[in-house]
Amino acid sequence: MKSPSSVGAGTPRVLVTGVRGKTGMPLARLLVAREGVDVLGGSSNPGSVDIDGVRPTAFSWDDPAGWKAATEGVDAVYIVRPDRADAPDLIAALLDETPTGARIVLLSEQDADYMGADGWAPRAERAVRDSGHAWTILRPSWFMQVFIDPRFYLDPIADGELPFSSGGASLAWIDARDIAAVAERALLNEGHAGQVYELTGPEALSLPRTVELLSGAAGRTVTLRELTIDEAVEGTTGFERELFALTFERVRAGSFAEVTDSVERVTGQPARSLRAFLADAGPPFGQAT
Repeated sequence: MKSPSSVGAGTPRVLVTGVRGKTGMPLARLLVAREGVDVLGGSSNPGSVDIDGVRPTAFSWDDPAGWKAATEGVDAVYIVRPDRADAPDLIAALLDETPTGARIVLLSEQDADYMGADGWAPRAERAVRDSGHAWTILRPSWFMQVFIDPRFYLDPIADGELPFSSGGASLAWIDARDIAAVAERALLNEGHAGQVYELTGPEALSLPRTVELLSGAAGRTVTLRELTIDEAVEGTTGFERELFALTFERVRAGSFAEVTDSVERVTGQPARSLRAFLADAGPPFGQAT
């Protein structure tokens, strides 16, 4: 049974940027399941958006001329922060084109304040805070989905190892579906304006413990190959390299080790554990643990 939305009068219209991404796709499906929600799936290639109940919508950070049409008449917008140097300016410009009454939910990252007030992530958040819109900021830990994504760690894990630069620190891995569940509430329900939610899984896991769980789920041994930061960012350049290096610096400083109960407080359901995530993941996982 679909639950009703509480945003505005009539049919609320919600734009999900990055709708084909790790949080965008599960969020779009949750929104569609809500009664009477018009879901716009923002993508630079709208023809590739194939989610039942979602209206493909042209949206690209590289095409500001299209933003006004994409946001016309929206009651809420989910912004997946673009990982590029000009993100703070782009977000501010997008919100200038967005109806003033629209709620904004920004996907940021855990412990974004680590960078200092003038850091890139805090400036991206400040663009939302200073926009004049009602806003909610989501600050998640590392996504569990990196273990099943060939752009990250799937292939090395399939070959029997996890290359990672942890410096002995732990991470409270989070399922992107739990982030989407929080975003859905923040977009449609009252009581989330002005909130910053640090989102994590239910436990902080060391990398040795993480590979134990990966091994159990894969049914064969996965070993940890501890890297230096330079080794971890090898092959990247420019802003991507700076951002990636800073991320691993923050891992090693313990920025992603804090555990919160924000997922359960917002959704009423506890955050999914890594063991549970791997149990229903695709190959090479899903073996008995």
